Amino acid sequence: MNNIHLEISRRGQKLRGLMLILSLVGIAWLVFAVPKIIIGRTGFSHFIKAIPITVGMLWWTIFMIRVDTAIPRDEPIRFNRLRRKVYVYSFHYILWNPFARWYVTTRAYNWDDLRAEVWRQRGATAQGGLIFTWGVSIAVVKPGTNQVIDRFPLSVGQDEGSSWDYVRAYMQHGPDALPPVETFNDPDEVPPYNLALRLAPKVRWPARIDAESRSGQGDPAIAQNAN
Repeated sequence: MNNIHLEISRRGQKLRGLMLILSLVGIAWLVFAVPKIIIGRTGFSHFIKAIPITVGMLWWTIFMIRVDTAIPRDEPIRFNRLRRKVYVYSFHYILWNPFARWYVTTRAYNWDDLRAEVWRQRGATAQGGLIFTWGVSIAVVKPGTNQVIDRFPLSVGQDEGSSWDYVRAYMQHGPDALPPVETFNDPDEVPPYNLALRLAPKVRWPARIDAESRSGQGDPAIAQNAN
C-alpha cells in the first residue's frame, strides 16, 4: 500500500498441501493395484469391473494434485487511487475436469462502476446441522445504469463488509485514513515446508498491467480485458 495503489490478498485455500498428501493414496493404489489387476488372474469379469474404479481413482488423484499445485499462490486485487481503476487477478478452473485448461486472467474496471454485495449462504450437514457462510462480492455495472455485467469476490472467508469499508476508505481518503500496517506480506513468499505452495505458480501480472496498476500516469484508457 502507498499513495497510488493498494493490493489486497485473496488467497482462498487455507490448507494448501492437504490434497497433495491425500493424492499419495491414489498414487499408491494406481502403482500397486493396477498392475495386479492387469497381470493377475482375476478373470475377465473382474477386469471389466475394475476399469471404472481405476478411471475414478486416476481422476481423483489428478484432481487432488492439480487443485493443490496449479492454483496460483494468491489472486490479488489492486486498487489504483489516481487512475480510479481496479485490477483483478483471477484464476479460472473447472473442478469436475482436472484435464481441462486452467488459466489466469487480469481485468481492469472503473472504480465508479463497482458496487459491493454482501452475501450469505446456508447449508445442511449430514447430521442435520446447519452451516452458514458469508462474504463480499463486487458487482460491475454498465456505466450509468445498475445492470450487472460482471462479478468477482472481494474477500475470502467470513466477511460482513469490513473489507469493502477498508478499500473505500483508501480510495476516498488515501492510506492516512487507514490503521498503520507494520508488515506487508509478499504473496509469492511461502513457507519452505509447504510443497504445494512451492510448486504453485507465482503471481505474475502482465508487464503492461503491472506498470499501469502501480502508477498514476500514462494512458488511462486501458483494456477492459487483458490476458
